[in-house]
Amino acid sequence: MSQTLSDEEVEAQLPDDWHREGDEIVRTYEFDVYLDGVGFAAGAGGVAQDAFHHPEITISWREVEVRLTTHDAGGITEQDIDLAERFDDLR
Repeated sequence: MSQTLSDEEVEAQLPDDWHREGDEIVRTYEFDVYLDGVGFAAGAGGVAQDAFHHPEITISWREVEVRLTTHDAGGITEQDIDLAERFDDLR
């Protein structure tokens, strides 16, 4: 099981445009059209499956919100930070 990061570690490692909400890191990606967001969410789902780490993804008109936490560790871990960076690379 992964170890949770300290508050200081989360703040230092949090990728740009991500923020913390309690035990999750969150980012809302914006798109010009709905289907671009759907395509991003599908790609993010594939990346998440490969990492065997499954975020909460909410698709709405021109936005996709991603929430990451490591449930079995009870908070934010390196795995969440790594996956956030991989999602940013998709964009």
